[in-house]
Amino acid sequence: MKLGIIGLPQSGKTTLFNALTRGNQPTGMASGKLEVHTAVVDVPDPRVDRLAAMFKPKKTIYAKVTYADIAGLEGSAAKTGISGALLNQLTQMDGFIQVVRCFEDENVPHPAGSVDPLRDLASMESELILNDLISVERKLERLNDERKKGGGRDKATIDREIALFERFHEALVAEKPLRDVDIDAEEEKMLSSFGFLSRKPMLVVLNVSEGQQPPAIDYPHRHSKVVALQCRLEMEIAQLPPEEAAAFLQEYGIDEPSLNKMIRLSYDLLGLQSFFTVGPDECRAWTVRKGATAPEAAGVIHSDLQKGFIRAEVMTYDDLIALGGVNEVKSHGKLRLEGKEYIVQDGDILNIRFNI
Repeated sequence: MKLGIIGLPQSGKTTLFNALTRGNQPTGMASGKLEVHTAVVDVPDPRVDRLAAMFKPKKTIYAKVTYADIAGLEGSAAKTGISGALLNQLTQMDGFIQVVRCFEDENVPHPAGSVDPLRDLASMESELILNDLISVERKLERLNDERKKGGGRDKATIDREIALFERFHEALVAEKPLRDVDIDAEEEKMLSSFGFLSRKPMLVVLNVSEGQQPPAIDYPHRHSKVVALQCRLEMEIAQLPPEEAAAFLQEYGIDEPSLNKMIRLSYDLLGLQSFFTVGPDECRAWTVRKGATAPEAAGVIHSDLQKGFIRAEVMTYDDLIALGGVNEVKSHGKLRLEGKEYIVQDGDILNIRFNI
């Protein structure tokens, strides 16, 4: 899973990146050039901690998410759209975290001259929509030319693609992101080679100062969420030694950094979930899409497990914790054998039976 952190200059993108990754990238004035910094982060999950305490494995491994701090978007795309290396980086992302500046700081001038979260949010949204509109218009032109010339692909297939891209065009002209357009399974296959930016899930982070009340932001789009975060404070906490960070949180009566909740939120936003494997060698959280079958989950562990899949032994995390151990789960009849059609649930603990 790879999430791109985007936003206008001086919005706090790199501050958030440092908070997420415990990094120390410079947070000064942006150069206006394309810069990309990436880091892999553990997804905080107290369930993994509980499982590790129970099994005392040699290794404990959390689910992972990759964050990329992407500089270069400035809310002013030309009529030709986003081009070159920047567009290539953006299309590779599974989703975006858009940082919207809400804090006032006379030492950090806003490039537009004033702090206006709604304006900045609309500006960045327009840039993504404009780029997609240009791509859709080019695709429609090619499809109509192909239909006129004939002799190639099936005409009905071309007509279905034209109808889909015309729906996209209508939405984009109305300044609606493509996340809001209904797509069926067949149309989804048509789009497998396209990286439309406004189709990607979006987590909007309202970057507020310490103690600031976040503004009321209405962002009623699908596959989107809004969260307020004190990015600078979170960065300072993340960069403390673990003992000092724990003492700081305890002093202020904070259960966990807000950052941890945001990481889990971004994980959930992409339609992902965790299942676990446990034992004396390793307790591990694995990432799989919601709706995945047991063989697909087996394939995440190793391709051989999917090829030779026979059955999955399944118990839930809640049952294991409540009953106190694997033997107790078995004795209470809570360990199930599931076949190839089983849909994996968040928190399932799997042991794959296979034969190759």
